[in-house]
Amino acid sequence: MSWVANVMVSVSPEDRLNVEAFSGWLDEECPCLGGMGRGGCGNLRLITDMDNRWGGYKNPECEVYAGALNHADLAAVVTHFGSLAWHNPNAVQLFLMDQEELFFRIWMIRDGAPRQYAPSSPDEDDDEFWGTAES
Repeated sequence: MSWVANVMVSVSPEDRLNVEAFSGWLDEECPCLGGMGRGGCGNLRLITDMDNRWGGYKNPECEVYAGALNHADLAAVVTHFGSLAWHNPNAVQLFLMDQEELFFRIWMIRDGAPRQYAPSSPDEDDDEFWGTAES
């Protein structure tokens, strides 16, 4: 059985090699949930190049990498993301949406450490998250 986490990383062009190294770590060394071992959980691919057109009339003017990780220890992913020597750490963003979550949690590096900038509550386990359905 799988446990999928969606991940995207936005970087400035000078951090292309760092995000590629991060992708290699995800693919080869990322720890798995529940101590299922090391050996990788997936990788990232550039989705903003000329071969991956978005909607609209222009090409994106950003560098975004994306992937679907299987059984990834997301705390370890965030920690490793924060440990890399980014050239422009203030511009790096990590978007994570774990299995059974409905929105991305956004992480940025501030004061030398990863910080979550998307709301942590309400989340999918809170009744107020779902609102009320009116007919």
